[in-house]
Amino acid sequence: MAESCETLQSKLDHLPAQPGCYLFRNAHKEILYVGKAALLADRVRSYFQKGSDQTPKTSLLVSEIADLETIVTRSELEALILESNLIKRHRPRFNVVLRDDKQYPYLRLPIKEPFPRLSIVRRVQKDGALYYGPYTPAGALRETLKVIRKAFPLATCDIDIDGRADRACIEFEIKRCMAPCTGNQSREDYHLIVKQVRQFLEGRDRELLDSLRQAMESAAEQEKFEEAARLRDRLFSVERTLEKQRITQVTTTDQDVIGIARQGTAADLQLLFVRGGLLIGRKDFFWPQSADSADEELVRSAIEQFYNKEGQPPKELLVPTDLVDAPLIEQWLSEKRGETMRILAPERGAKHQLVLLAEENAAAAIADHLRNEALDRQATAELKRLLRLDTVPRRIEGFDISNIMGNQSVASLVVWEDGQAKKSDYRKFRIQTVEGANDFASMQEAVMRRYGATEDLARPDLILIDGGLGQLSAALEGLKQVGQEQIPIMGLAKARGEKEERIFLPGRKNPILLRPTSPATHLVQRIRDEAHRFAVTYHRNLRGKALLSSELDQIPGIGKIRRARLLKQFGSLPQIASATDEQLKSAGLDTATVVALRKTLMPS
Repeated sequence: MAESCETLQSKLDHLPAQPGCYLFRNAHKEILYVGKAALLADRVRSYFQKGSDQTPKTSLLVSEIADLETIVTRSELEALILESNLIKRHRPRFNVVLRDDKQYPYLRLPIKEPFPRLSIVRRVQKDGALYYGPYTPAGALRETLKVIRKAFPLATCDIDIDGRADRACIEFEIKRCMAPCTGNQSREDYHLIVKQVRQFLEGRDRELLDSLRQAMESAAEQEKFEEAARLRDRLFSVERTLEKQRITQVTTTDQDVIGIARQGTAADLQLLFVRGGLLIGRKDFFWPQSADSADEELVRSAIEQFYNKEGQPPKELLVPTDLVDAPLIEQWLSEKRGETMRILAPERGAKHQLVLLAEENAAAAIADHLRNEALDRQATAELKRLLRLDTVPRRIEGFDISNIMGNQSVASLVVWEDGQAKKSDYRKFRIQTVEGANDFASMQEAVMRRYGATEDLARPDLILIDGGLGQLSAALEGLKQVGQEQIPIMGLAKARGEKEERIFLPGRKNPILLRPTSPATHLVQRIRDEAHRFAVTYHRNLRGKALLSSELDQIPGIGKIRRARLLKQFGSLPQIASATDEQLKSAGLDTATVVALRKTLMPS
């Protein structure tokens, strides 16, 4: 320990007087905290100055520091970006860390293409296309797409549109597309629809509604009553949607809005996404223990970590408190956006009202989180009592098997940690050693592969098996095979014809009956149902791929590349089967291959 202190003191005496990042480590070399500084020497030494006014959190941090590391950068901006990347990678215990690190969906509209089509992406690129979003939750995106596809007849297929297709697809029949593929719609008319979609997504309400109204009236004057009716329906649909989504705001500037609420030691941060005056989604971040973190620290951490992705920063970011680093963060986000953006802490007016709206959402969310946390504590405490565990099960791992008649047999592993699904630790297993429908042997294999592997996953406090004594015994045998039988394990199943859930335990003949209203019942049901969903989804994906490949692969002249090309151009096996000989030949098939395809996909 003395040697460690000497090393630390030596490093403190020789700190660089340059911008950069610093990493504090404990005696086990674990990273405790990552920070940035315009001048490393001054910032790092300030932690160790006697008499400094430190928060309890900082005092605890300093007491655990055994070593430090510095990384010099060329500027404070580089230090900011590096700090954000290091926090994302190492998730240090004393940093404010966002639990959620997934990518968020955007709508992509490639306006430079002859016939642009909307697609969902999770990465914004500088490719000349327009990107709209982010949409969170995903339901907001699905709703937006539903409105667009109902009101604006854009093409949704993947084929190359050249106006020479022999016939249109069903989208034309139901008036969701005007069939530019057959030449029924010109490029100019198609781009008028694209313009309207842009107006809708960018919140240019008046411009959009005026253009639709003028087009409707013009069609009526020319006695094109069917076209006028179609435009009328589009106008009404757009008006209804805009009324639902519009918030009290006069500007069409893209804005993200942050609000914070606190209750006890907990804090919640809400991030609202306002695009063109429309509220398109929100993101919630919750910290159960954040009493020692000031609002500014929470806001700054949320900004740095959230935008440290392939996301698109807004034109304005509204925050509830002034940020010392605001100019530096503005510079970083402006470079990321490709144009100037601003961070504002409004104290009055419409923008202040938006911050208050975010704070109201945060207050509602924190109440829900605390209520759910209380129920989770009750549930895990009840499980500890029922199962006679030594500790409360914070991390629970659930297994399930899925197959059809033994085909494409798979297993799923889902993880529940501190009352939440931890999807980054989910795993899927294709059963390799079992032939036919043998769920017991499949379960044994999955358990052996999970707990016999060298993968650096945390050890669970409890394993939950979907099934009764048979599945439980198989899983227990798997644990014994890899020397992990000391991990607590349970089976969950219903008796035939009964509604009550039953817990099965190793070495116990009679199951434990769970009360339907019990918090423990609800928790284990959620984990079991999630394991089932994850397994079934994986099985269906494998089965679908096998179905597609098996039918096309048995046709002479069609290999992997040509199969992929056909599926991309026509979309599905039924559409390939219904295509004309000319269409198939234009896709690169010769006469012999077309004949073979007909025999395989359309047997007489």
